[in-house]
Amino acid sequence: MSDVPSNAPEACPGTQSSEAGKTGPCQGCPNQTLCSSGQAKQLDPAVDEIAKKLSSVRNILLVLSGKGGVGKSTVSAHLAAALAHDNSTQVGLLDIDICGPSVPQIMGCSDHQVYQSGSGWSPVFVQDNLAVMSVGFLLSSPRDAVIWRGPKKNGLIKQFLRDVDWGELEWLIVDTPPGTSDEHLSCVQYLEKCNVRGAVLVTTPQEISLQDVRKQINFCRKVKLPVLGVLENMSGFVCPNCHHKSQVFPPTTGGASEMCENMNVPLLGSIPLDPRIGQVSDAGEFIFTRCPDSPAAKSYSEIIQRVRKLCEQQLQLKDENHEQNDH
Repeated sequence: MSDVPSNAPEACPGTQSSEAGKTGPCQGCPNQTLCSSGQAKQLDPAVDEIAKKLSSVRNILLVLSGKGGVGKSTVSAHLAAALAHDNSTQVGLLDIDICGPSVPQIMGCSDHQVYQSGSGWSPVFVQDNLAVMSVGFLLSSPRDAVIWRGPKKNGLIKQFLRDVDWGELEWLIVDTPPGTSDEHLSCVQYLEKCNVRGAVLVTTPQEISLQDVRKQINFCRKVKLPVLGVLENMSGFVCPNCHHKSQVFPPTTGGASEMCENMNVPLLGSIPLDPRIGQVSDAGEFIFTRCPDSPAAKSYSEIIQRVRKLCEQQLQLKDENHEQNDH
């Protein structure tokens, strides 16, 4: 899926290319010596190990955000819980936000621990068909700071992907840290041979957030990670009494809708700003179970339907391409 290092120039041919380390854009690149030697073409053996471990996972979604504080982890948790609303659907939620693991709190399982067995780490089950794994379960206290450099964080991500015993899953939602850093590149590379359907990008309406999402879209295109769509969070405040909608974060440049149109990516939907979302998240609950008739709950329902449909279309297109190649 990705053979372009994060610190490579824009026109990088990719580490797997026969031109790696030899073309004009390679001049001055910090990876030139490694690429020209051919060592960069050697695939990390963990890629095959992770592919084998996650072969029973039908759909993998990465939830990304360019900016921190836009509600990415809350969205990840709500997506996982909404998909698991059907008791026959097995869902996993993996939190790889190493320095800011908020998923255990949102999922109401921050006091749980993980255990190792012969088949790997056992995730925490918040219900029979919804499992969670996070570095938050490995800390002695929620106040403990994770002060790690990139290689150690990437090592834990590899361990989570390779060693967690999810069993058979219909969906695995991966909550990533904000930005486009080592963790994102490592995650995409490790999942190269897995059933990754694409990325869900979370933003808020204001331009300061959209700027970073545009970078995130370009990152996805550079590493060949499909963008499933953009979700606009905190999209206006709907008064629970009079139902009037106010723009708390004004979309001065057209919001996510105009950005998606300009960058040719789908808009999955918008979640209104609702104080009850923060309240239920702090309590380890979800807006669509506590307030099922709220505009936010209805928006999540519509977004889940779009995500399912887009993944089905992607699978259908993949099957058609396989048939054409066979002929």
